[in-house]
Amino acid sequence: MSSSADELLKTTEVAKLLRVHPKHVYRLLHQGLPARRVGSEWRFTREDVLAWAAQRAPARDEPLATSSVSSASGVSSVSSASGVRRVEGAGGAAPLLAANGDLVIELLLGLALREKKPLVGFVQADRGTALERLAAREILAAGFHGERAPAELASQRLARLHLVEREIGLAFAPGGRLGALGTLEGLAKWRLASRPPTAGVRGHLDRALGKAGLSLERLRTKTTEVGSHRDAVCAVVRGEADVALTTTAWAARVGLDVLPLGTEGYELLMFADTLGTRAAVGLCELAQGSAFRQALAGVAGYDARDAGAIRYVDR
Repeated sequence: MSSSADELLKTTEVAKLLRVHPKHVYRLLHQGLPARRVGSEWRFTREDVLAWAAQRAPARDEPLATSSVSSASGVSSVSSASGVRRVEGAGGAAPLLAANGDLVIELLLGLALREKKPLVGFVQADRGTALERLAAREILAAGFHGERAPAELASQRLARLHLVEREIGLAFAPGGRLGALGTLEGLAKWRLASRPPTAGVRGHLDRALGKAGLSLERLRTKTTEVGSHRDAVCAVVRGEADVALTTTAWAARVGLDVLPLGTEGYELLMFADTLGTRAAVGLCELAQGSAFRQALAGVAGYDARDAGAIRYVDR
């Protein structure tokens, strides 16, 4: 490929070159169209695109957009009313997103509804459970954070759609009995709404306590494990807990103060062979759009500079 960035084509330019819809270029990426990442976008060279298209040109001058996908990949293709084949859910995965209810997910799915993108259903699940459902091909995407993402799942390559870098912390009511939580030792006095060990954010608390030579057991903190960030902060608001393990975004949503514990990337994991489906393309377009970045700009504890970047983990 050419080393000059000036010679690289954008997705819309490739679409014109191949005489396909711009959305179809994302599907062709899955089928092997040569490309490189420049920032958060795909770039192409004219020579590589034309050479690739010539090698796979279908018989009888069939338009490139109607070429079928090999069934060996586990992806089925169906013909639309226009005669253009559209890649549909690989492995029978439903257009569902399983995640822990982070505000960034609410914003993303709400934007899909407003902008009339393909709708994706939401399944409440912690990180571990979401990965299990993804491995079983029961969902399209799984929320992932807190650790290095795997390169493969169930022996199939994964792609990562980056959404935000988010801050994790301990949330508590401003003023009142707690005042400022100050140090982790203070947890010994208070009731904690925590998350189960399978939740990614739990690792932040465990690591922070470990560095201080502490543990929840040693502090004898009265801990209740809850299923989501919403449940955690609501427990504090209702007076059922004094402190919640959550994101700064959720704490700010309900007017709580935060003792920061760390930051982490929040991404959606999808099988690479599903990136060409309508629902996956819609999610990628939303995450790369200006409306999504504008919505995130008003949320405390979010860094959206790399929103929409599609990445792979090296094997």
